[in-house]
Amino acid sequence: MLLNKREFLRLSGAIGVTTAMAGSVVSADEPDILRNITGDAVAISVAERRSRVAKAQRLMRESGVDALLREAGSALVYFTGVRWWRSERYTGAIIPAEGDLAFVTPFFEEPSVRESMTFGDDVRTWHEHEDPFALVAGILTDRGIKDGKLAIEETVRHFIVDGIQQAIPAMQTVSGKQITRGCRMYKSAAEIALMQAANDVTIAAYRHVYSRVEKDMLPADLSALMNTAMRELGGSPKFAMALLNESSAYPHGTGQPQTVKEGGIILMDCGCSVHDYESDISRTWVHGEPSSKQRQVWDTVKRGQELALETATVGAPAGKVDDVVRRFYESKGFGPDYKTPGLSHRLGHGIGMDGHEPVNFVRGETTQLAPGMCFSNEPGIYIFGEFGVRLEDCLYITEDGPQLFSALSPSIDDPFG
Repeated sequence: MLLNKREFLRLSGAIGVTTAMAGSVVSADEPDILRNITGDAVAISVAERRSRVAKAQRLMRESGVDALLREAGSALVYFTGVRWWRSERYTGAIIPAEGDLAFVTPFFEEPSVRESMTFGDDVRTWHEHEDPFALVAGILTDRGIKDGKLAIEETVRHFIVDGIQQAIPAMQTVSGKQITRGCRMYKSAAEIALMQAANDVTIAAYRHVYSRVEKDMLPADLSALMNTAMRELGGSPKFAMALLNESSAYPHGTGQPQTVKEGGIILMDCGCSVHDYESDISRTWVHGEPSSKQRQVWDTVKRGQELALETATVGAPAGKVDDVVRRFYESKGFGPDYKTPGLSHRLGHGIGMDGHEPVNFVRGETTQLAPGMCFSNEPGIYIFGEFGVRLEDCLYITEDGPQLFSALSPSIDDPFG
């Protein structure tokens, strides 16, 4: 079902970040106390996970695929709710195009795996001296599959693919990305609501930290403040990067010593998760009074964010968003292309259960934007040896166009409104 913006907001219960946060986060009598604002967030239901499996099975049948194999990771959580880590021992699941899914795990892990299963009861176990991929063959045989195509989820590691090919030589292994992307790229109202909650937490944490930044603080000090604030607000911190002064010119920083100083840039890139769904927000400001050059670059980056929003309409190829912003920056003397001073990275990336998901706002990406897709909108301008500015907010596509999870930063002087 395609939802327009109003339906998304109604079904998700999304909170307007700029209007609903202040009263719910900080008490007027206790300004230093952060309160959990995620109590109403609803985890993904078993019914929704079952519908995801059903959609994957439909996509398999349409593409002539007989089964889909996954291992531990976000794809396993997405379809089954099973949370596991990746190791040298295979734990994963097989979804046949017809019939019930099944799990494979080491014998001694079965009780723990079953704890996190949300549905299904077919769990095949193997001992340390046995071949787990022979169990995959048995699952397929039991479902009437002896040859044909076995799709591999795109992040599955090589040793698993190699083991499958040796254990089931009659099966042709093919890429499963069109199946998994066909499900995960298009977020439901429930997913949108959880991403909204994560973004609300992150913005509220930023506001808390912003008023507490002091001269001579280290990046680690800012990161610790941010992680603590996100946790107390109800999120699970994922990352909190702080780049100061010249370090801000390099998108992922440097190893050089940095401290907050008067007139220096502060660039933070932070995110958390709520019930598995992530935020990713960057803010740039100056400690003290910005210089005219800092102000000019900041305003140019902000206009790029606005152009991206204007371009990200339903049906537009994702690469066009990058193209439009990059052309604007080049008209202002930056670049050309990915050169610096300028925008040296893609305009944005997909986001959901993983901080970076397919597809990207990047040159040459022809995937058309459609309702339910979620992206970061994060242009930057980086001047090596001096400073950089990056502004990042995430958005989701509705039938009416892009909708922001967090309001754009108003100005370099008032970064949080």
